[in-house]
Amino acid sequence: MANFTTITGFLLVTFSVNPVIEFLHASSFLVVYIVALTGNILIIMVTSIDHSLYSPMYFFLKHLSILDLCYITVTVPRSILNSFMHSSNISLLECILQCFAFVSCSSAEVAILTVMSYDRYVAICFPLRYEIIMDVSTCAYGILAVWISGVISGVMHTAATFSVRFCGSNVIHQFFCDVPQLLKLSCSNDNSSDLGVTAFTASVAFLCFMFMGFSYTHIFSTVLRIPSAEGRAKAFSTCLPHLCVVILFLFTGIFEFLKPPSDSPTVLDFLLTVLYAVATPTLNPLIYSLRNQAMKASLRNLIKGRKP
Repeated sequence: MANFTTITGFLLVTFSVNPVIEFLHASSFLVVYIVALTGNILIIMVTSIDHSLYSPMYFFLKHLSILDLCYITVTVPRSILNSFMHSSNISLLECILQCFAFVSCSSAEVAILTVMSYDRYVAICFPLRYEIIMDVSTCAYGILAVWISGVISGVMHTAATFSVRFCGSNVIHQFFCDVPQLLKLSCSNDNSSDLGVTAFTASVAFLCFMFMGFSYTHIFSTVLRIPSAEGRAKAFSTCLPHLCVVILFLFTGIFEFLKPPSDSPTVLDFLLTVLYAVATPTLNPLIYSLRNQAMKASLRNLIKGRKP
């Protein structure tokens, strides 16, 4: 660690040098953050208060909302503050913490979506054994594995990223401390440690998405064999919200990490990052509440002050 860094801070690129556009960006991010905050907190409250929602599906949904709150809070408030303060500085320690938290949350998001797909697979394909398989201990171990995997991934990526030597420019072409953008500031020719970590986590993520694909292939095959249209509709109503969330996270993540690197990011680059880092945790509560009748009924009762 002798060549840790020669930089004590970084500069985050703003969306525009025009004060009006910068104010609009900060205001829009503030609105989006409030929407995400409100939606996820409502889901956490409803799934904690309403006893009719005490099931593995809503237990995992509650933790997805907790994770989404952490996920969007890592990047958006700092970006809003910088825009309103007309500042782009971020200290080295803040950057390290932000990098760790963002990677941990994104990795944990992949893990929890995998666990949720397994929950739906067992519920649809093995309904008679569902309560036995998805018991309290299984759910607890599943969530524990989600958070541990996220933290391990965050530690690995952060350690590999900040073990290189930074020199020259300290401008990060992103509105938060993004790992690919940080590595472009390295003056070290040896990035093998970070490449190794990236290859390992990418392989794990690929296996997770393969498992989700396997789960939904069997789920759709089972649902289509249900004789009644009402039964098929009920089964689909519990699976489609999760599938929409998986597709949203998967495709925005793929576009974000497979796009070619650029020394001067375009508007499209920023838009893809916003979709990946901001839109996903904001839209998740809307997708689940709009497609789930039990959630909508519980939310109405909560808003009206009725006892669930």
